[in-house]
Amino acid sequence: MKSLNTFILIFTLLVTQLLQSKEHPKREFRGAWFPTVVNTTWRDMTTQEIKRDIIFYLDLFKNLNMNAVVFQVRPQADALYISELEPWSRFLTGTQGVAPEPFFDPAEFIIEECHKRGMEMHAWFNPYRVSSGKKEVLSKDHIFFKNPSLFVFYGDQIYFDPGNPLSREHTKKVISDFVSRYDLDAVHFDDYFYPYRVKYEEFPDEQTFILNHEKDGFGIFDKDNWRRNNVNLLVEELSQTIKSIKPWVKFGISPFGVWRNIGVDSSGSRSNAIQTNYDDLFADVLEWTKKGWIDYNAPQLYWEIGHSRADYLSLIEWWSKNNWGVNLYIGQSIWNQLEIKNKNGDIVNQLHRKMRMVRDNEKIQGNIWWSGLGLANNKALADSLKFDYQKYPSLMPLYRNIDTIPPKPVINIKYKKGLVTWDTEQESDIMNKPFFYAVYLFDVNEPIDVTNSEKLKAIVNKPQYNTQKLKRCKVVITALDRLQNESLPISVTIR
Repeated sequence: MKSLNTFILIFTLLVTQLLQSKEHPKREFRGAWFPTVVNTTWRDMTTQEIKRDIIFYLDLFKNLNMNAVVFQVRPQADALYISELEPWSRFLTGTQGVAPEPFFDPAEFIIEECHKRGMEMHAWFNPYRVSSGKKEVLSKDHIFFKNPSLFVFYGDQIYFDPGNPLSREHTKKVISDFVSRYDLDAVHFDDYFYPYRVKYEEFPDEQTFILNHEKDGFGIFDKDNWRRNNVNLLVEELSQTIKSIKPWVKFGISPFGVWRNIGVDSSGSRSNAIQTNYDDLFADVLEWTKKGWIDYNAPQLYWEIGHSRADYLSLIEWWSKNNWGVNLYIGQSIWNQLEIKNKNGDIVNQLHRKMRMVRDNEKIQGNIWWSGLGLANNKALADSLKFDYQKYPSLMPLYRNIDTIPPKPVINIKYKKGLVTWDTEQESDIMNKPFFYAVYLFDVNEPIDVTNSEKLKAIVNKPQYNTQKLKRCKVVITALDRLQNESLPISVTIR
């Protein structure tokens, strides 16, 4: 009987831990997109007002237990950072090429502020877009005027020609420059590769195709494959470039939510999207995941469950079956969760079903919310995240393709006058150096179990934690490296 009771106890504990890990996973990607291409307010703000605006959103994200901010540093061949290659963005000051006055570097500022809050900063680049409309005025120093052969006009916009090898070289130069000089955690692309098709207008790259297709190994009737190869080369070469500079910097892409429709390709998803990655944007996302060129894939599944052309349920299942071992995060629309009109005309809440699909699928490791800025005006969703789905902090998912070796445990942990402090051992290998620290709290007589996600209280970037409001507890510290591999725990007891 004793052995039976022991078995029941162990079984109950395992089931409880499994349920807990699904309800409150210890490791989960929780990103928030911070777009600047839609920004119409900063141009009328002072530097201090812009900084306060950034801080407002970072504090909001931290309060919702987000752990990554995807900040747009290059909306359209411009820069929200110091660059000798491209002009200051008009989305910052209102005029392209004009720096903020008093001066500040938005990218550097947001990286520092993210890290202060224990969050990662993923630098978001658009690879090809140069303008969004006919009325835009480019800076006189823009590369468009220095080397106009790199560009084409399509619809009302200007784009780099992806088929021109020099376009690819310029984009690589821009991103390698940023990775070299800034302490980012990841490079991020969204869904814009070749542009979405303009009705009755073909993308004007015929001359480039004629000049390059034979030497690139393609025939005269292989234009679509040639276009896909142009994008493949950019992704592959960028992957190699980023890792050669900083091996810990991830490369993530958030493609349009449909790779190919099953009506065109039997391996495609059960969808009927008007445009797709493979056939229209010439973005062969599966090739990138199969070859391991990207470290995470975050398809934009902004539709509702039951959508007639792009059903969320079908698509999330398709992407999870086609992730090829690459970390998979789901791009979620904050506006398509709580009040969805179903086929009967009833308003339904789909948030719980969507979150359940993410957390019940072992091949999916988290979400990115579009747009993170909209969470400030969507209290119902923000409250659902804060008090339920993201109630506790969460570490990043592991990137087993990059590094799995944890750092050494912290040393010399002390408690004095309401402050817990600790030290770290000297480490010459930057991949093994502590970058963040995880803080867990346990009752004095409670066994230490750092797999219990509800005990994780904070992620900090300095070797100290304020405990003035705490009494009779154990404070447990683990070290996290740049990939958030976690050390063994070390504790101190507050009596």
